Amino acid sequence: MFKLYTDAATMNNSGNSSCGILIVHDNQQYQYKLKLEAKNNHEAEFEACLLGFKQLEKLVKSDDIVVYYTDSKIVHESLEKQYAKHFQDYVDKILSEQSKYSLVINNWIEDTKNEGAHNLATQALHLFY
Repeated sequence: MFKLYTDAATMNNSGNSSCGILIVHDNQQYQYKLKLEAKNNHEAEFEACLLGFKQLEKLVKSDDIVVYYTDSKIVHESLEKQYAKHFQDYVDKILSEQSKYSLVINNWIEDTKNEGAHNLATQALHLFY
């Protein structure tokens, strides 16, 4: 089983965004800090999720189980409903990525339980901007 955590960070004044991706498997951690194209926090959270699954694809076989964690309610609810009024393109791309695995369990967690991905996203914001 693979655990995937994502979080985005956006500078309010400039709209610059970054994300942190944390993948945990067999007591090993894979950490990624990436610059995003998104210019607002909601879009950045969707982009972070999509990029998280793209990074995961490099490590995971299709028959593996993935447990995904996000502190973004809009991302979690949109994936559960398979619909987002303003972000449907992201939802479709993410669901396409998720369909590559035998099972994906989407979970919403509080900010305080997503510190690993959050810290990576914040570090990336300072690193890139």
